[in-house]
Amino acid sequence: MHKKLFIPGPVDVAPDVLEKMGTPMIGHRTKEASDLQRNITQKMQKVMYTDKQILLSTSSGTGLMEGAIRSCTRKRAAVFSVGAFGKRWHEIAEANGVPADLFESEMGKPTTPEMVDEALSTGKYDLVTVTHNETSTGIMNPVEAIAEVIKKYPDVVFTLDTVSSMAGTKIEVDRLGVDICITSTQKALGLPPGLAICSISEKALEAAKEVPNRGYYLDLLALYEYIQKKDHQYPSTPSLSHMFALDYQLDHILEEGLENRFQRHLKMAQYTRSWAKEQFELFPEEQYASNTLTTIRNTKGISVADLNKELGKRGYSISNGYGSLKEKTFRIAHMAETTLKDLKALLKEIDDIIK
Repeated sequence: MHKKLFIPGPVDVAPDVLEKMGTPMIGHRTKEASDLQRNITQKMQKVMYTDKQILLSTSSGTGLMEGAIRSCTRKRAAVFSVGAFGKRWHEIAEANGVPADLFESEMGKPTTPEMVDEALSTGKYDLVTVTHNETSTGIMNPVEAIAEVIKKYPDVVFTLDTVSSMAGTKIEVDRLGVDICITSTQKALGLPPGLAICSISEKALEAAKEVPNRGYYLDLLALYEYIQKKDHQYPSTPSLSHMFALDYQLDHILEEGLENRFQRHLKMAQYTRSWAKEQFELFPEEQYASNTLTTIRNTKGISVADLNKELGKRGYSISNGYGSLKEKTFRIAHMAETTLKDLKALLKEIDDIIK
């Protein structure tokens, strides 16, 4: 039996989108392949509110995180973390020999503009990484306020991880001044895992030109230059199946209407939060709670593993807490094509089980 997924990715994918993954292959050096990638770029630019070049990577979002920090850090990176995935960016830097410092917030607390200002005012850093939406703690960082601070430091490359929020909440890449905005397919975009997407600014490209060892597969400058030279083709064979599905799903997203989509996600988040406060407690500070998933403090001391086992029998799946938060918290995702009706049905089942 397929369990309805309320986990922070992979998400349930609409049957017609899954079907598009089975589109017959085309040559990746053909005009059709160029047209496909150009269409994706134009649609993704609308979703991301940007006119910058879009790059695709046949990898998870982590691939482009690695590409960004390695390709564009000239001196030193300031890595801001509100949980496991911010920390991952620091681990990536260390594994690639990129000088980086980690600035961690207390679990359940956001990255503040003041923290970013304090770090950047030292003049030590020329790249900053921020996690927009952290699926371990359920924090959605105040990116508007953070962006205002970063604008005071025009030499700093601003990289933003929107892996679990893009297409679920409004992120105006160009207005915020984001140089590299990264997302991937298996979250709010509503596709199978396997493709990562980013926008890249001229500033980031100029920075990359000063970095001698940018790696090979994830060299963002090489990807960009190849696309320009070869009319939207890639140096290595891309996942055409994902591209067919993404092109199709972006039509669906734009048809729903971006504002409508964001509102749907917000309503689901608000409903889940009020349920969580009634039955348990929210883990993050409420004003920084995510719109695509809710992390709930397990104040009743229930066995989350047992709860999920019982939910499984009823055809649902949620997520235990991540890492050190296992059993102390649990997580309910509400993203992609999930509806408020789906969510209410799930929460009703949880109410019944914990009774």
